[in-house]
Amino acid sequence: MQWRGRRGSGNIEDRRGMGRAGAGGIGIAGMLAVLAFGYFFGIDITPVVRGIDGNRPPENAPLSERDRQYGDFVSVVLADTEEVWSAVLPQQAGRDYVDPTLVLYSGVVQSACGGASSAMGPFYCPNDQKVYLDTDFFDLMAQKMGAGGDFAYAYVIAHEIGHHVQNLTGTLQQVNAARSRASETDSNRLSVLTELQADCYAGIWARQADQRFGTLEEGDLQEAIAAAQAVGDDVIHSSAGRTPMPDSFTHGSAAQRQEWLMRGFRSADMAQCDTFGRARG
Repeated sequence: MQWRGRRGSGNIEDRRGMGRAGAGGIGIAGMLAVLAFGYFFGIDITPVVRGIDGNRPPENAPLSERDRQYGDFVSVVLADTEEVWSAVLPQQAGRDYVDPTLVLYSGVVQSACGGASSAMGPFYCPNDQKVYLDTDFFDLMAQKMGAGGDFAYAYVIAHEIGHHVQNLTGTLQQVNAARSRASETDSNRLSVLTELQADCYAGIWARQADQRFGTLEEGDLQEAIAAAQAVGDDVIHSSAGRTPMPDSFTHGSAAQRQEWLMRGFRSADMAQCDTFGRARG
């Protein structure tokens, strides 16, 4: 992925080094809050991160060179999403794009949506319009999930920005209202449709970023596809030794996530990302 030497975003809030004590330090009540938060907003990757916290540096440790490189990378990707969606959203949805803030953190974090742990994966909080990311997740993707590579990491960021786009268009508000009245099965189905649409929006970003900045190198798209597979509910359930049960999925199967990512990439059209309309049809 071509990203070095390009503009970085000023909408980065770096809290890394402030919370490296790990999930074990937040107590039982805090852990319950984390689990509840992850159910609604994040990907519960706990089965593949057991033991990771024991390898973390001590709290308030200085950032490593790798941490700094990740910070620079995230800043450039975020800047690219700002430029892409500032043009696409008014053109295709008739709405102005409002830049979100991306919070880099370590271990645990507080947001306007509550407390969360890095074991929940990256997430977007609509209450403060911020994306939260522990960059150790990138190492986890490469080492534990078989989904390394800078464009795979960019896909993760672009997916969370996709949720921000949903927030700006009113989709998240409608989904959350519907989920509050729905059965567990129907609530899960709505969650899957929301996540798949965010994948589709990530595909739009990938296509637009390549056209605008020449981002893609050979193998980059395959990295993103591998990442979409790795975070499929069926793959995560299997990694945990559980039989995948589609009614319990909250983010979609690996095949679905790959399909909608590529639908967005091929079309570059928000109208082609209407997962809800397709489900009704």
